[in-house]
Amino acid sequence: MQGFGWKRALVGVALAATCGALAATAQARVDTVASAAASPYKVGVIYSRTGILANYGAEYIEGLRLGLSYATHGTNKVDGHPIQLTLQDDAGNPATAVSEAKTLIGQGYKILMGSVSSAVALQLAPLAEQNHVLFISGPAATDAITGANRYTFRSGRQSYQDVLAANSFLTGVGRKIVVFAQDYAFGQGNVAAVKAILGGKGHTVSSILVPLTANDFTPFAQQVVQAKPDLLFVAWAGDTAGAMWQALQQQGVFRATTVTTGLAERATWQSYGPASPSIKFLSHYVWDGPGPKNKVNNWLVATMKRRGQIPDLFTPDGFNAALMLVHALSKARSDDPDTMISALEGWKFIGPKGAMYIRPQDHALIQPMFQVRLVKNAKGVYTDKVLKVIPPSTEQPPLTPFK
Repeated sequence: MQGFGWKRALVGVALAATCGALAATAQARVDTVASAAASPYKVGVIYSRTGILANYGAEYIEGLRLGLSYATHGTNKVDGHPIQLTLQDDAGNPATAVSEAKTLIGQGYKILMGSVSSAVALQLAPLAEQNHVLFISGPAATDAITGANRYTFRSGRQSYQDVLAANSFLTGVGRKIVVFAQDYAFGQGNVAAVKAILGGKGHTVSSILVPLTANDFTPFAQQVVQAKPDLLFVAWAGDTAGAMWQALQQQGVFRATTVTTGLAERATWQSYGPASPSIKFLSHYVWDGPGPKNKVNNWLVATMKRRGQIPDLFTPDGFNAALMLVHALSKARSDDPDTMISALEGWKFIGPKGAMYIRPQDHALIQPMFQVRLVKNAKGVYTDKVLKVIPPSTEQPPLTPFK
């Protein structure tokens, strides 16, 4: 009897050990599944936190964060996976941006976002293709981003769309047009777009390109007066805008010709001075008025209002980027770049500025634009007034299929 009891005890110990091992294995599997479900989607955001375009970068990042909150209902997760943003400051320097991108790609990041500078975007686009990572560019407006490669998308408008909007102000044929812009990718892209669009309509187009490092704009403003254009198209970005507009005003440019330009961020509105009513503004976003009346913009405006803020020029570019990111991850159910590309191509969605469409052949972002002017309110402060909504159907850049 004692022997039988001893054997039974051994069997009991063995069974307990086996059950314990099975339980441990099962728990390990549960832990592994839970860990996989909670693994983050890593997103590298390369943008201008400092430098000449820092204001644009700040607007973009705020829009991106708000867009993520909207698209994920405040969870910042997609299918249980947290979205992990790693922010890198390129300071507007393409070489810095490329270095940061290579580091992120080497760490396993499959998604890059953010470029504010056109020069930066032009360097990141081919890098995305070479390394098979998804790249959603931000406010960078150069036309060369459209059709760059299958891995590159954009969340904002492009220069061609600006010029198409400017064309709505022009009447007659055989006009003399001068493009006044900064001598880098953004300005050069505008010159090319104006020549292609307005030059193609029988107008004569020339340009005055200003070095990006210039801080005295008087000589360039004098060149405008001497050129005697029928229309001056100004393409400018960054924190030197105020000094540039002051130089144009002091040299009598507004008395000499008609001036059209994209309406810049709100901080610059007072810098146009008495010439404000004379400038024909185009805009790719207005936060109020008869333009963007939709639930997305309503949510954005209400959310920022609670913080004592108002959406600015590039807020929707960041917001759109977030909507695109969440849609791509949700449809792909992974961060596989090729699957996310398929999810984004041909996608129609509502962004803060209205109806958006990602053209599958070249990833152009088809969108509405706006004619606006600045008017003084009761407090003597200039504010925007929408004159016309230019529909997406008339704002389509030429098709540039991938090579």
